[in-house]
Amino acid sequence: MLTLEIVTPEGKAYTKEVEDVVLPTAEGEIDILPGHQPLITVIEAGEVQAGTGSGREFLAVDKGFARVLGDAVSVLTEGAIDVAEIDLSQVEEAQKRAEEALERAKNEKMDPAEIEKLEAVARFAIAQQLVKKRR
Repeated sequence: MLTLEIVTPEGKAYTKEVEDVVLPTAEGEIDILPGHQPLITVIEAGEVQAGTGSGREFLAVDKGFARVLGDAVSVLTEGAIDVAEIDLSQVEEAQKRAEEALERAKNEKMDPAEIEKLEAVARFAIAQQLVKKRR
């Protein structure tokens, strides 16, 4: 068994004992099984899959980092949500608002940090939509 922990700036989003974990990395999806070699990798916005005794659980995540050490998989990401909790209409609205604000921010020469925050909101909204539509 593996211990999967997903942490966001708001706190722990997910902690569970799982059989395997599929991570969306910059190089493509990788499947982590017990006994995996130590690893640190960049996580792309996308879907994390966790194999449990009762099936698979799916979570949408934003970009971040993952560390595999022993039988522990730690994911640090800007955002994470269980696919079952995604409301597509709310996510689509959030994406629209973020893109509109981003356009205004670029035209008004806003602070680069604020622009980066808006880009993150739009990116995570898109990731949630893609993951939800796959399930």
